Amino acid sequence: MQGSAMTVRQAALAAAKQYFDSGAFQSDLAGLVARPTESQDPRGKPHLMSYLTEAMQPLLQDLGFDTQIHDNPVPGGGPILTAARIEGASLPTVLCYGHGDVVRGQEEQWRAGLDPFTLTQDGDRLYGRGTADNKSQHLINLQAMAALIAAQDALCFNAKIVIEMGEEVGSTGLKAFCETHAGALRADVLIASDGPRLSADVPTVFTGSRGGIGFDLRVDLREGAHHSGNFGGLLADPAIILAHALASITDARGQIQVPQWRPDSLTPRIRDVLAALPPIQAGVPLDPDWGEDSLSMAERVFGWNSFAVLAMVSGVPDAPVNAISGWARASCQLRYVVGTDVADILPALRRHLDAHGFGTVQIVPTQTAGFPATRLDPDHPWVTFAANSLQQTTGCAPHLLPNLGGSLPNDCFADVLALPTIWIPHSYAGCNQHAPNEHILLPLARQALLGMTGLFADIAHLGASEAGNE
Repeated sequence: MQGSAMTVRQAALAAAKQYFDSGAFQSDLAGLVARPTESQDPRGKPHLMSYLTEAMQPLLQDLGFDTQIHDNPVPGGGPILTAARIEGASLPTVLCYGHGDVVRGQEEQWRAGLDPFTLTQDGDRLYGRGTADNKSQHLINLQAMAALIAAQDALCFNAKIVIEMGEEVGSTGLKAFCETHAGALRADVLIASDGPRLSADVPTVFTGSRGGIGFDLRVDLREGAHHSGNFGGLLADPAIILAHALASITDARGQIQVPQWRPDSLTPRIRDVLAALPPIQAGVPLDPDWGEDSLSMAERVFGWNSFAVLAMVSGVPDAPVNAISGWARASCQLRYVVGTDVADILPALRRHLDAHGFGTVQIVPTQTAGFPATRLDPDHPWVTFAANSLQQTTGCAPHLLPNLGGSLPNDCFADVLALPTIWIPHSYAGCNQHAPNEHILLPLARQALLGMTGLFADIAHLGASEAGNE
């Protein structure tokens, strides 16, 4: 990029630096964090709409976007905001996504001196609910566009925005909304931000996410509990049956034993991409002897499926009595990558349990496939374009992930809207996302703002080049 295009890029980066270094970013984020948009708690419901009407709409309208707020197509679902700034039919169109809802505040569990809905600085950390997930992330992206507009009084590409208020409760209605409004949301690429980077000081690009499906395993043998002295050895114990059933699903180190749950998508190219990643920084000690023995740790979490028992109970754990319970239950989850037949996940488990003699174990779905697994080819031109731009701005070659280890509503964009999907996260693994003391790092946020500003400036240059060639 040379000449006037480089001048615009530099001017946009200067505007972004000024915005951040002046304290305006911190002030704006404080206003967003102060809104207790807890979608998991009824007390948050009135704040879901006000976040859009009082915070997002004025910001976007000031940037020249036409905005509209929609009722969720699913009754009880959170409202959805769309915005568009269309500058030319021949220009590339970028769709951006964010969510303004947060998980429960958990006020009583935060460190002394911190409140989830008051932005608090401590050194390089900004504490508050939504700082990492997801208010700072979409604020950074919107302000990167603002810096570009300040530099040239235009974006020089078309931008569309979707901000939902129900991601933390499964993005209720978002897929149906995208299906209904597919024409209005038509774009060339999704560029969005959520989740953590692999390393705090190096940008990450990921192009999809693992899916997740939840279910209960239940053993219901009889009504009530029966004296363990009178009936021990005479009555089958549901908890023991359930424990053995669970033990058949993986071996002693967690390696999946259900054949249909072992994906076929860990190709040589994906293994090469994962091999280039740094050691995983998780904030907690990892267990190298857990999971698939033949895989690296990166392959286990980004390229493979994982089964977890989230909770299990039988009888009354807090007040056990000398009795054999009549029931036992385990809440379970499978995280899965592309290459897994979603429709066969639970049927395959049923066949597996029956084959191992556990016909009395019931499978009770508790969550649909919700956020299905998605993955864009890591060699897609948009991936290369974004990675090159981020490296030019930050001086760091970004870490490339084929998919996030967690789940996102990326299928709404990758499958429903048929878009290439580029995710550039602006938090890090130790941010306490979904936990007390959630925070972001100021140096990371500043680097992220500059990286996104440079990326949008490069897309503007791409748009100007395409328009000039017509």
